[in-house]
Amino acid sequence: QVQLVESGGGLVQAGGSLRLSCAASGRTFSSYAMGWFRQAPGKEREFVAAISWSGGTTYSANSVKGRFTISRDNAKNTVYLQMNSLKPEDTAVYYCAAGILWGATNARTYDYWGQGTQVTVSS
Repeated sequence: QVQLVESGGGLVQAGGSLRLSCAASGRTFSSYAMGWFRQAPGKEREFVAAISWSGGTTYSANSVKGRFTISRDNAKNTVYLQMNSLKPEDTAVYYCAAGILWGATNARTYDYWGQGTQVTVSS
């Protein structure tokens, strides 16, 4: 069982930056690939970024490529999402997820989900 707790969301102006963190419980954090997803009001949950178990492989959605960076610190059981050059369309609830399999964009391959953190970007 893995519990995930996101933090770092908030209100920011367009062009600003935020860093989201996702802290995981348990001693097997390095066994899980990690992903970030987001869901805007009235829209389906969408993939943002993913990182492999060791952190050696990352993958990002085209909509955030070059602006968002996913990273992880296995010693701290934490995955991060650095978000730069934020746009109003980035406004959403951001969720982190953990999965044994490397599914990257496929939400169904993730076994555990956090409760989400709200990110609001004003224009």
